Amino acid sequence: MAGHNQLGKAGEEAAVAYLEEQGYTIRHRNWHKSHLELDIVATNGEELVVVEVKTRSNTDFTTPEEAVTPQKIRRLVIAADTYVKYFQLTLPLRFDIITLVGEPGNFHIEHLQDAFYPPRF
Repeated sequence: MAGHNQLGKAGEEAAVAYLEEQGYTIRHRNWHKSHLELDIVATNGEELVVVEVKTRSNTDFTTPEEAVTPQKIRRLVIAADTYVKYFQLTLPLRFDIITLVGEPGNFHIEHLQDAFYPPRF
């Protein structure tokens, strides 16, 4: 596995551990339907939370959240809509971003709640 893939996997593991420590219940990790993907789908009380995880070893060139572009947001919203319909859910939906910077075992974690709202298509 390439180094960046290992870093991303470690970041996702750390994000899941963080969410569980915060009281979230993880419903799915790396949920796929066709070409759509969601990193983490969790619940927090009566709210469905779609979490995009971005991991970087440093921020020399860009911050992790800058990788969540308008195109990425559009794909996430479509994937979340598909997820909600597939599981026939009626919970309120929120989009979060968790950023991790550093190395496995020593990440700086930021949780951006309500990181974005679905755009109108």
